[in-house]
Amino acid sequence: MLRLDQQLRAGRFPNCRKLADELEVSSKTIQRDIEFMRDQLGMPIAYDQLHFGFFYTEPVTHFPSVEVSEGEVVALFVAEKALAQYRGTSFERPLRTAFEKISGGLKDRIGFQWGDVDSAISFRGLGATVADLELFEIVSRTVLDSHELAFEYQKLRSARHEARRVQPYHLGCVENQWYLFGFDLVRRQLRTFALPRMRAARDTKAKFRRPADFSIDKHLGDSLGVFKGQGRVKVRIRFDAFAARLVRERNWHPSQKLKPLTAGELELSMTLGSLEEIERWTLSWGSHARVLEPVELQRRIRQEAESVLAAMKSLPSDSQCPPRWGNLPA
Repeated sequence: MLRLDQQLRAGRFPNCRKLADELEVSSKTIQRDIEFMRDQLGMPIAYDQLHFGFFYTEPVTHFPSVEVSEGEVVALFVAEKALAQYRGTSFERPLRTAFEKISGGLKDRIGFQWGDVDSAISFRGLGATVADLELFEIVSRTVLDSHELAFEYQKLRSARHEARRVQPYHLGCVENQWYLFGFDLVRRQLRTFALPRMRAARDTKAKFRRPADFSIDKHLGDSLGVFKGQGRVKVRIRFDAFAARLVRERNWHPSQKLKPLTAGELELSMTLGSLEEIERWTLSWGSHARVLEPVELQRRIRQEAESVLAAMKSLPSDSQCPPRWGNLPA
């Protein structure tokens, strides 16, 4: 709409077909934008039969500003701060530009200092992924345009890259890591791909239609993160009083149920599609967590703990340095 406004003010008589080709959208999209500008924003747009294009029937000095409240602008600012950890992606510059336009247009009508919010709110991410800008741009564009994507991929337990061709359905960031969810045309399955393990991505320009019933929330409904299993297994974990307080503070999974126990302990139960991610998550709690079921998860935790202990025993004595403790959260 801003591009359309510029051409209208310049007297270029833009029409739907030319703008659609220039902006790579459909003519219907341009027509809807023109109707919105005319009917909702009150802009004086008319069609000139002689020049086969649209024009302003009276002078227009600026594009109408967006009316939002102070609270909404603060919320937008918080969102911009939250996305700061993703600097380096192709979203950074358009996000900053859009935010500056909105905040710049409102600064004379609201009464608070941006510096106060800037110094009061921040976000930090642990282990944020290092994004390849060119790769990210190609992948995100194929998702938006519904184009088949070709790339080379190295699986986690593989030493080499393999050629893949997928229909990309969704691009998501889970725990500071970007993942592509798409239908693998060779394996005939919906698969998940971590962007750092991809290379030589190429937009094939081949169009496809994403299934209407695809939903990322539904697809990952039984996952603790991104690992999609084939079954459903009930998991029960008991936490001591120390860990119980931390577990209560967050929502770990939609199916979770919390059961208070004696002496401040807590039982967490949830239904998952696999044990891959819950195994690593449980191990991160160390001795503060004890698996009640299933037996398979108990076996995995015990086996991993024994492997860690064996690895520590194999270290030379002079490398066993005393632990260094930092400030723990209150």
